Amino acid sequence: MLREIDRRSSESLQAMAEVALSAELDANLNLIKETLGDSADVMVRRFRIGALSRTAALVFVDGMADATTIDRYVLEPVMRAESTEAGDPVAWLQAAGLPVNEVAVVERLGKTLHAILSGDAALFVEGVASALLLNTKGFEKRGIEEPRSEAVVRGPRNGFAETIRMNTAQIRLKLKDPNLRIKGLKVGQRGNTSVAVTYIEGVADPHIVDEIVRRIEKIDIDAVLDSGYIEQFIEDTHWTPFPLIQNTERPDKVVSNLLEGKVAILCDGSPFVLIAPAVFNQFYHSPEDYYERYLIATLIRLIRIISMGMAVLLPSLYIAFSSFHPEMIPSRLVIAMAAGRSTVPFPSIVEAFLMEITMEILREASVRLPGPIGPTIGIVGALVVGQAAVEAGIVSPIMVIVVALTTIGSFASPSYSAAIALRMLRFPMMAAAAMFGLYGIMLFLILIVIHLCSLKSFGVPYMATLTPFRRKDVKDSFYRAPLYRMKERPTFFVPGDATRMGEHSKGDDS
Repeated sequence: MLREIDRRSSESLQAMAEVALSAELDANLNLIKETLGDSADVMVRRFRIGALSRTAALVFVDGMADATTIDRYVLEPVMRAESTEAGDPVAWLQAAGLPVNEVAVVERLGKTLHAILSGDAALFVEGVASALLLNTKGFEKRGIEEPRSEAVVRGPRNGFAETIRMNTAQIRLKLKDPNLRIKGLKVGQRGNTSVAVTYIEGVADPHIVDEIVRRIEKIDIDAVLDSGYIEQFIEDTHWTPFPLIQNTERPDKVVSNLLEGKVAILCDGSPFVLIAPAVFNQFYHSPEDYYERYLIATLIRLIRIISMGMAVLLPSLYIAFSSFHPEMIPSRLVIAMAAGRSTVPFPSIVEAFLMEITMEILREASVRLPGPIGPTIGIVGALVVGQAAVEAGIVSPIMVIVVALTTIGSFASPSYSAAIALRMLRFPMMAAAAMFGLYGIMLFLILIVIHLCSLKSFGVPYMATLTPFRRKDVKDSFYRAPLYRMKERPTFFVPGDATRMGEHSKGDDS
């Protein structure tokens, strides 16, 4: 029943969009009122245009349209304009010198309503079967701030905001290329959310661009509240914990990916921009890698890879060694581990699960608490719970160390989505280690590698640079070659213009 009602509502919205405006002012205003209902924030300002000897009305949403712009740059110029013998009132209004940067004429109700609900003002004139749409947007919005989800060590500190035009302007500011294309789309039957598909013509693969646009246009939903909605609708498969599309709050990261031949997807109301296609090795890359010298960047990348391995493997290795392979541990360490576990009533798998679940709860609680309190509660809570658990004999000291190193390792990933995927894989790997020891760990790792090799992101292999192996692409994988040696764009994105720098870019020609 609910689905039938929703279907009828969608059909009525589509039919409403095709309704033509009337030449009668009252009929148009009644149509607006019937459609929007008795909404307190929808304002109707009636007035008389002396130069035309006609009655007019201005319709806008209070709080989304700027009152100063309406009074000073719309009502005042129109009401004070001199008389004219022009036969077409719309032509007269367009020539009246309204000091607003966008003026459009529409004859359909759907476009008029969308403009009003987006912050524009609609001007209706008696005897005219159309509306004049004026750009009067003036709603409150968050300014440009430092990205909150991605710490900036070195590089630009400006981040994206919730306004799509502000975000596209930041990209234009960094990439003044006439070939930069921003394709506008509307998604959502009720929300009519603005979406922008951004790419560099001649660099990005046109087939990938067309496929992304096709998948976005296929989305049929009431409203899109965040770019995460779009990500889930257009990704190649849902049966994987690994992110197949990147997301970021940093304009410099978006621009660098556009220059590699990728496509950026911006969503109005969301500070997170999607980047597609995505490959696995980019989830341990960071924009800072390209701002530092290549030796430092390579070292940091290797540290990240080791940290990600720790985040997945440490608890499983502890379970496997302590339960199945104690002979592989040095004798003194075995004695210390046995002494620490002498009072623990649980097997190592239960001990590990208890501590890991406790740490996940503390991590989630620290995220949900207010900003200044959250990190403090997380650190203090971990110390208190760990110490209390050891003193109570519930877990061993070595288990607390293992869980602490695991948690720290998971924080080293620059991508929050990739870090969550690794945290998720940790638990089935612990179960495999508890059943089969090191053999279980190896078997599970093989399954993960097979799964990763089977994934694709818009036709691009997820494990590109390794499978299929291309020697040129290894320059920017687990290590980073000097910038002056990275003359070509990644080959796995099939860029149109493969060259990104000249032969003699380095000053000393070395």
